[in-house]
Formats: sequence, structure tokens, C-alpha cells
Amino acid sequence: MRMVDLIEKKRDGQELTKEEIRFAIEGYTKGDIPDYQISAFAMAIFFQDMTTNERAELTMAMVESGDQIDLSAIDGIKVDKHSTGGVGDKTTIALAPLVAAVGVPVAKMSGRGLGHTGGTIDKLEAIPGFNVEIDTTQFTELVNKNKLAVVGQTGNLTPADKKLYALRDVTATVNSIPLIASSIMSKKIASGADAIVLDVKTGSGAFMKELEQSKELAEAMVAIGKNLGRDTIAIISDMNQPLGRTIGNALEVKEAIDMLRGEGPDDLRELCLTLGSQMVYLAKKASSIKEARKKLEEVIANGKALETLKVFIKSQNGDASIVDYPEKLPAAKYLIDIKTKETGTVSSIVADKMGTAAMLLGAGRATKDSTIDLAVGLVLNKKIGDRVEVGDSLVTVHANKQEISQVIEMILSAYSITDKGIERPPLIYNEIH
Repeated sequence: MRMVDLIEKKRDGQELTKEEIRFAIEGYTKGDIPDYQISAFAMAIFFQDMTTNERAELTMAMVESGDQIDLSAIDGIKVDKHSTGGVGDKTTIALAPLVAAVGVPVAKMSGRGLGHTGGTIDKLEAIPGFNVEIDTTQFTELVNKNKLAVVGQTGNLTPADKKLYALRDVTATVNSIPLIASSIMSKKIASGADAIVLDVKTGSGAFMKELEQSKELAEAMVAIGKNLGRDTIAIISDMNQPLGRTIGNALEVKEAIDMLRGEGPDDLRELCLTLGSQMVYLAKKASSIKEARKKLEEVIANGKALETLKVFIKSQNGDASIVDYPEKLPAAKYLIDIKTKETGTVSSIVADKMGTAAMLLGAGRATKDSTIDLAVGLVLNKKIGDRVEVGDSLVTVHANKQEISQVIEMILSAYSITDKGIERPPLIYNEIH
């Protein structure tokens, strides 16, 4: 088999066999096939697409290029949740204990963030003492005992995907549905989940800006999951403005706690209940989505979800008292209100710009070597559809430096205010089964 023949075959729009896809991915991972040939291969896929079978075979070839996590020692159906990423997306911190409180095992491997704010692991490390570096034995024991544990991604998961992604990044082939879908799904399948719930974001703060693109990606990932024997469901949710009212690590932890207390913002609560209902249903802990949602609402109301969060934090050496005393979380020195100069209704918030403003404060990483400031971030006092008067506070900036003119400029340019009436955007656009 020669790589040049596979490039030609895909260039001409023909379907590749399982053996051909394995040959390309294995050869590239080992270093036997050079970058320039895989670049040509990726470009051929970019223009000619892939069939459902090809996408599944590409995913599995990347899964088998490295370690695969075995979660079989954990009792029950393990359901994983994956978000395609957005601004202010603290869903996992609230959702994991919420679902675990209903008896669904949540064995979560999460990453650190590069961009607006930290990833789930960085956010959890805003909790004093919290330890994400636990071994497989302890991880399994904690999930069996408490139904929940979260660890940093370790080992050699999907090395082919890491190598291919780096190449796609410099050859203008990132934005390809089969390549994106197989990249995401390879990591989820290698992580050992039995079933997968996908939160596919759409809008200004999402990777996919247009709803049609988001729908195409969601359908592609669900098809790959099912093809590989995993129950998979996707929810398409709005990212035309940040989720909830906070952007920044400690601030997002506090908001997740508020949500489990029954006090959080409506959009965060609704997204957690929507995704959580699917997880509970796929784990066969409820006979319908409606029953699953009712169970989740009950554990918020009776305090069990909040108690599960405390046990989770304590079990991983964190200070669980922050749940009752969130003032123990890292706090910024300066609180600065950004006030509006107009009267009207907020018509749009460019989520990307808000994320960049938070990163400029130090809430995220500009490069993988950047150090995150866990205390800083933004609190949005006004969101789309909210009425504002001149002098009202749009955003409260939590900063550890006083010179933030660039941040202020970015925030003001992210907000649009109109004198017309505005409908709030929907939170959930589609469910893909």
C-alpha cells in the first residue's frame, strides 16, 4: 500500500477502506509517513468529505493510536459529557455533582484551557487544596463510592489526533466536519465512556458560528458514536452571549455552587437540566427524559446535589467549606464597574470579545506556558434583552491590576444597545438523536 495512492483515491472522491485509513494513521503516528503527504490527505478530505463509515474508521484509528481507558471496574453505565467550548462554560462543575446525586457514575477526564479562561481542571484548582492528579485505582474507588471523580487527562490518549491537529492548524484544514468530528469523538471513546452527551455550541462565542454548521457537526458526531456502539445524543446550545453571568475561574466555581443551591442564573440551570436529563436517561436511571429531569430538580430542591459537590471536593483533598463560604475562593483586589453611556436594550454581546477581555485580565492562557490568575474575571450585570439606562453597570471587572483600559475598551465594543425591543435568544436550538 502506498500513501500517494490513498491521497489520489480520496482526491477523486472515492471511499477509503478500513485498512487504508489505518495504514495512513498508523504510518503517520509512527513517523513512517511524512507531514507533506498527510497534509495533502487532510486537504483531500477537506474538499471531498468522508462517508459515515470512513469517519467512524478514522475515529477508531486515532483511538487505537494510543492508550484507552478501561472503566469496566466502575459499576453502572458511564455517561460522559463533552462541550465544544464557549465563554463562561462552567457546566461540568455544576452538572457532574447534579447527575451523580441521582446515582449516575460520572468518571470525568477534563483538560486545561488555552484561550478565554481555564478549562474545567483549572477552574477546580481555584478550590484550595483540590487535587486532580489521582491514580486510576483511586479514581475508580471514588467513582464507585461517591459516583463522581474528575481527573486531569493523563497517559498517551489519541497521539494521532494531537499530531494531526497540529498539522491541520498550519495547513488551513481545521474547519472540516469529518476531521473535527473524528478528533472530538476519538478522545471521548478513548476515555472509556459507555454513552456520550454532546453540548455543541453555536454563535459568536463558539467554534461553529452558524447554526447549520453546528447541526452538521452534531449529526456527524452522533453518527460516529452510534457507528462505534456508543449511545450518543447531541444538544445544540446558544453561545451568542456568555453562559451565565461570570467569566473567570473562581467566579465560575461560585456560580456553579449558586446553581446547585437553586440560585444560579436561569440559562446555566436550564442547560444543566437539559444535558443532565439526557445523561440520566442514557444511564438508564430514568425511563424518560421527563422523569430524569424531575429527579434532577428534586436533588437540587432537597440539597442532595450540593451535598454531593461537598463530598466530591473533600474526597479530592479540596476545602469543601467553600461551598458554604465562597468568600474563601481566590478573590481579586479591584472591582471596577463598566458603565453604559446609552439608554436602551442590550441587543447583542460578542461572546468572543468578552472571552478575550477575561484573558487579558489573566483568567486564561494566551500560550500554553501562561500562568492563570484564578481570581480575576468578569461578572455580566446585563445580558441580551435587558434594559439599560445611562450610568448602569454593564459589567463588573474583577482585576488584580488597576490599568485595564484595553479590557474596558474590549467590553464596551462587545456590547450593542438599541432603542428597539429585543427578544432573548433561545438557549436550546436542537436535539440530535
